[in-house]
Amino acid sequence: MSTDRSKNKDGQFAAKRFDTKISTIEKQYGVDLGVRGDMKLGNYLKDKGYPSLSKMLKK
Repeated sequence: MSTDRSKNKDGQFAAKRFDTKISTIEKQYGVDLGVRGDMKLGNYLKDKGYPSLSKMLKK
């Protein structure tokens, strides 16, 4: 799984917008999250208990 995300000046990944659709995340990172594609990232992370996209991708 590739994380082609940009980093900020501190070397941390720039935050992904929480209104990004899950279908976009699945295509970009080559994962199947098993939910509807029109679900928003913020709702998915909240439901699954992840603090951020990067923490979710590490699991």
